[in-house]
Amino acid sequence: MHCSNLLGSRRLISFSLASALVFFGLIGSGCQTAYYETMEKLGYHKRDLMVSDVKKARDAQQDAKEQFKSALDRFTKTLNIQAGELQDKYDALNEEYQQSEKRAQAVRDRIASVENVSDALFDEWTAELKQYSNATLRQKSQKQLTQTRSQYAQLIKAMKRAEAKMDPVLAKLKDHVLFLKHNLNAQAIASLKSELTTVEGNIDSLIKDLNASIQEADSFIASMEKDNA
Repeated sequence: MHCSNLLGSRRLISFSLASALVFFGLIGSGCQTAYYETMEKLGYHKRDLMVSDVKKARDAQQDAKEQFKSALDRFTKTLNIQAGELQDKYDALNEEYQQSEKRAQAVRDRIASVENVSDALFDEWTAELKQYSNATLRQKSQKQLTQTRSQYAQLIKAMKRAEAKMDPVLAKLKDHVLFLKHNLNAQAIASLKSELTTVEGNIDSLIKDLNASIQEADSFIASMEKDNA
């Protein structure tokens, strides 16, 4: 399907901003330029989309943090069960792992969305600096661009650091889920207890980085909204 067909009617894109973001995310990068142009006509500028995506990334990280806490709690409880309860506890732990994987993927997707819209915003901003006839205003805008880039660099660094911690934690959880699946007996449970400290340490480290990334996102959002006030 061509971008022109997708954007030919305002009725096609009269849905909510959230729906639009999801819709255009599905049709690939080839329509990004047309998407941003259309959203701007509807009153959604790149800076607005960027702030919106940062908020969603922050919320996704908050959800992931809570899910990993839940997975750790479930794992800890699994280590204290009787052999006859093993199957039920395995099923519950496996469900926690699956939910953790979904939350982690949501974080990855949101961070990617933030990167896409911020790249478009900074490219446009940089190009439009050449259009100023007033040198003083151009310099002020250049200074603001530099400051915003610096703030964004801190934000995306924190997000990427937290994102990088998710895969090792998921791998550790998956290892234990598989081990329980293949060793449904009390001896397997006893042998896993030595791993609890490692799992706790990994998740605690991940939650610390997620909290730092969430704080960076809150700071960035507040700064952007203050500048646009």
